[in-house]
Amino acid sequence: QVPLVESGGGLAQAGGSLRVSCAASGRTFSGYVIGWFRQAPGKEREFVAAISWSGGSTYYADSVKGRFTISRDNAKNTVYLQMNSLKSEDTAVYYCAAGTPRIPPYYVRGSSYDDWGQGTQVTVSS
Repeated sequence: QVPLVESGGGLAQAGGSLRVSCAASGRTFSGYVIGWFRQAPGKEREFVAAISWSGGSTYYADSVKGRFTISRDNAKNTVYLQMNSLKSEDTAVYYCAAGTPRIPPYYVRGSSYDDWGQGTQVTVSS
């Protein structure tokens, strides 16, 4: 298991930026794919972004492509999600997850991840 802790959520205005972080507590997550998912009230959880264990490959949902950037620092056991040009529809609880999906098409599936953080709230005001 990889205990994960998200931080950095909060309130931003539309068009603004926020960065959320996902840290592995007490264990390295080198070797794991890390994904970000979000869930808005009354909606199902949806894939946001994922990054391969090396950081060399990144994947994004169409809704955030060009606005969000995922990155990782394995030396710090931390993954970041930089969110720019925020929209009200980005309001959600954001979760990071660690897993070992074998091929990139599986990165978007929540079922591909074994360990999840507790989530951090991101609220975008219009």
